[in-house]
Amino acid sequence: MELNLVNHGIPVELLDRVKKVTTECYKVEREENFFNDSTLVKLLKELIEKNGEEKLENLDWEDVFLLTDDNEWPRKTLGFKETMTEYRAELKKLAEKLMEVMDENLGIPKGHIKKMFTGGDEENAFFGTKVSHYPSCPHPERVTGVRAHTDAGGIILLFQDNEVGGLEILKDGKWTDVQPIPNAICINTGDQIEVLSNGRYKSVWHRVQAVPNGTKRLIASFYNPSYNATIEPASQLIQKENKDVNHFGYPKFVFGDYMSVYIKQKFLPKEPRFEAVKAAN
Repeated sequence: MELNLVNHGIPVELLDRVKKVTTECYKVEREENFFNDSTLVKLLKELIEKNGEEKLENLDWEDVFLLTDDNEWPRKTLGFKETMTEYRAELKKLAEKLMEVMDENLGIPKGHIKKMFTGGDEENAFFGTKVSHYPSCPHPERVTGVRAHTDAGGIILLFQDNEVGGLEILKDGKWTDVQPIPNAICINTGDQIEVLSNGRYKSVWHRVQAVPNGTKRLIASFYNPSYNATIEPASQLIQKENKDVNHFGYPKFVFGDYMSVYIKQKFLPKEPRFEAVKAAN
């Protein structure tokens, strides 16, 4: 599932501040290191000097860092932590509202998805925010911004750059541009929602293309299960669905076990990942 949400209730003033502080953070704290010190840039230069036509495999033209409640955040950008803390709180509330809407649309008890994600009262679902920039690339034909993949987790809320393109989804077998809509939040669902919904909400294949002009910004917030959470299709959906809908037969597994497989197979087809955790249980 993928859609652009415009009436999400997050103040435009806050979104403007998010754009400002993340852009400043990249320019002040990240850009110089990316171009001067990163192994990726050095490898691309070496590849071009060989005068061949090979592409850089297994690497992404991306500067990225993760924000959680527990890790160290950038310090040099004025207002960064205050703004992103406020933004993350709004996005977390939005994700929980979306899960309730999904519960209703699927005809399962209200709060079911959130309950499954927490793994019980003693465990909390994981909420992280990945701040990515895709700088202008001198040879975009030789490297990908981010290789094609589906997301491992639950609800993904993406705030993308209004001006620079490059984000694509696989739709009906063809790669399609995700056109930026000013101040929209792009909603994506990951592999765990596909399992919980018994295939009603499919995780979406997506990628980012490197571009020669402009730096693209993508801020992705992930509402994922606890590593100890047990994930399986909602029983109400198994009872309702026929074999044509649930042709795959989604397994029951612990999310941490799934992640152990996903880390090794992120850029490969998702069905073998489901088979791997099914075989382990």
